[in-house]
Amino acid sequence: QVQLVESGGGSVQAGGSVRLSCAASVSTFSTFHMAWFRQAPGDDREAVAAIHRNGTTVYDDSVKGRFTASQDNAKNTLYLQMNELKLEDTGMYTCAAGPGAVSDWWPFLESFYDYWGQGTQVTVSS
Repeated sequence: QVQLVESGGGSVQAGGSVRLSCAASVSTFSTFHMAWFRQAPGDDREAVAAIHRNGTTVYDDSVKGRFTASQDNAKNTLYLQMNELKLEDTGMYTCAAGPGAVSDWWPFLESFYDYWGQGTQVTVSS
């Protein structure tokens, strides 16, 4: 069982920056594929960034060039650096861990991920 705990959310003005963290409870953190999802009020949850266990990182077009996902395997922690924030970036941000042992990687598919955190809210205001 993997427990994921996000932190770092809050309120920020448009154009500002926030860094989210996701701490994992397992020492085998590096063997998982990881991702960040967000859900805006009234919308479906969507993936914004995903990291393959080999380090390959992909982003949704809406955040490309502004968000950077990274992980520190020594600390079992996933990060999401969010810059140039826009009003539409408001939402609940949740990290997820998927099975690193499988050959296929579906970075933006919600059902690919087995473990989820409780989420951290990011609110961007004008």
